Amino acid sequence: MSYIGNGISWLVKRALTGDMHAEPEKALYRQAMPIFEMHYTELSLLSQPFEGVITGLDAMRAAGYRMGCITNKSSRFTEPLLEASGLAKYFEIVVSGDSLPEKKPHPLPLLHAAKFFGVAIEQVLLIGDSLNDALAARAAGCPIFCVPYGYNHGKSVEGLDIDAVIPDIPAALNLIKRA
Repeated sequence: MSYIGNGISWLVKRALTGDMHAEPEKALYRQAMPIFEMHYTELSLLSQPFEGVITGLDAMRAAGYRMGCITNKSSRFTEPLLEASGLAKYFEIVVSGDSLPEKKPHPLPLLHAAKFFGVAIEQVLLIGDSLNDALAARAAGCPIFCVPYGYNHGKSVEGLDIDAVIPDIPAALNLIKRA
């Protein structure tokens, strides 16, 4: 069983119960959550991007692509993580899980990004790593490439409704077609 995926609330619930869908005793959960959040903040600041991410983002920026980050992670964790990992400078927009009334797999974050960039949703490319990403992209009507690493509950992205599986971010440039 993978404890990672679907946010920290579910991670804490899984850790407390040992079950993917069980609800822990409410008082225990209320006690555990702030402790976890404190340690999560500290640990997330030590996180490093997967291999090839910086190279890929540098290449996309050099090719003139504008980029945004769309995550279901809360903004209180997203922004410090992006800064500490050196990724913040690449993104003109960051849409966190609490930025809008809906988060992935709902299409709203992607539609919001398209509006921000002033482009049709079909011109937005989502590079993701999960079922939520694939569902959001298809619901929004934009193409999606997935990398085989990340948080997809231990399932391969090969079986998802996506346009391509890429081994890393730099590989996306070979597949992108400019309008």
